[in-house]
Amino acid sequence: MQDNIATVLNEENDKATDEIDRKLDELQNELLRLANSKADYNEVADEIYRLRELKQNALVENAEREGRRQRIAEMTDFLNEQSCKLEEYDEQLVRRLIEKVTVFDNKLTIEFKSGVEIDLNIKM
Repeated sequence: MQDNIATVLNEENDKATDEIDRKLDELQNELLRLANSKADYNEVADEIYRLRELKQNALVENAEREGRRQRIAEMTDFLNEQSCKLEEYDEQLVRRLIEKVTVFDNKLTIEFKSGVEIDLNIKM
């Protein structure tokens, strides 16, 4: 389970800001060249604004992903501290780990406080 979580959290978005920064540098140089030659630079300026917004969104996503990593690490530490295998319902454990459970006709969706969701099929 930890490997699956790590795979989901280590997406390519960490590299996205580097790529955006590279494109921004290129466009800013192009903007300077166009402005110095008194050419129309509106398209380049619009693209710079668009890329800045993309970069901001990527930074927000990275911060959210880091928060999920921390919550998952806390949950993992808590589970590793448990001394025995659970054989019956433990209210304290459920309240500490699970945010909500949504019941559908054919499945349950369990959302952990870490932000991870799993679906369990219900067989009737």
